[in-house]
Amino acid sequence: MERTAKVNRKTSETDINIELNIDGEGNYDIDTGINFFNHMLESFSKHSYMDLKIKAIGDIEVDDHHTVEDIGILLGTAFNKAVGDKKGIRRMADATIPMDDSVAKIAIDISGRNYCNMDLKFKNDKIGDMTSDIIIHFFESFASSAKINIYGTVKGSNDHHKAEALFKAFAKSLHYACIIENDKIPSTKGVL
Repeated sequence: MERTAKVNRKTSETDINIELNIDGEGNYDIDTGINFFNHMLESFSKHSYMDLKIKAIGDIEVDDHHTVEDIGILLGTAFNKAVGDKKGIRRMADATIPMDDSVAKIAIDISGRNYCNMDLKFKNDKIGDMTSDIIIHFFESFASSAKINIYGTVKGSNDHHKAEALFKAFAKSLHYACIIENDKIPSTKGVL
C-alpha cells in the first residue's frame, strides 16, 4: 500500500502545492516564502521520515497568516488522504524532544476526530521572519483537516529552540503513530 498524496489549493490569498509520502526517507523540497517556516517544515520532514514537497505563494507582503494557515490545512488534508483507512497503524504516540534549553512534548491520536490543545508561550512576536503566535494556528489547522488529536507543550528560554523542538516532537510522534503494526483497524468501533 502506497501512502502518498498530492494536493493543491488556490485562493485569492495563496497558491499551494504539496506532495507527501508517509513512508519516505525524510527528503524535502520546501519553499513557503517564509524562511523560518521552511526550516521548521524541513525539520519535520527529516525527523518524521516523510518525504515532503511544498511550493507556496502567499500574500506575505500582508503577513504570514494566510500562508501558514493554508499550508496547515493542506498538509493536514494530504496526511489524511495518504494515511487512508488507517488499517494496522499504531494510531497513538507521543514524543518528548529536548533542544538545548528547551523541551517539547507532543501526543498524537489519529482518531478520525480533530482536536488541538497546545500550551505554547513565546517571548518574542517573531522568530526569524515568522510570527510566533501563528505556530499554534498551524497545528490547529493541521489537526482540523487531518482529523487527528494533537496535544503539545513546550518550555524553554530561546524561542527558536522551543519552536524547533516542537516541530521535531510533532515529527516523531506522527511517525510513530503511523507505523503499521498489524492488519486491524485500531478502534473498538471498527472504523477511524
